[in-house]
Amino acid sequence: QVQLVESGGGLVQAGGSLRLSCAASGRTFSSYRMGWFRQAPGKEREFVAAIGWSGGTTYYADSVKGRFTISRDNAKNTVYLQMNSLKPEDTAVYYCAATRSPLTITVVARDPSRWNYWGQGTQVTVSS
Repeated sequence: QVQLVESGGGLVQAGGSLRLSCAASGRTFSSYRMGWFRQAPGKEREFVAAIGWSGGTTYYADSVKGRFTISRDNAKNTVYLQMNSLKPEDTAVYYCAATRSPLTITVVARDPSRWNYWGQGTQVTVSS
């Protein structure tokens, strides 16, 4: 069992930056791929970014590539999402997730059903 707790959300102007954190409980954090998803009002949950077990592999949605960076610190059981050049369309609740699926990260990333654990979410609002 893994519990995930997100933090770092808030209100920011367009062009600004935020850093989200996700703290995980348990001793097996490094055995999970970690990811970030987001859900805007009236829309389905969508993939944002994912990172492999050691942090050497990352994968991003096209909409955030070049602006967002996912990283992890296995010693701290924490995964981060650095968000730069934020746009109003980035406004959403951001969720941290963990998966033990052995499939390639590009397959797992885009299928929410393959993610085993989810956080409660943190609101990010970008004003224009």
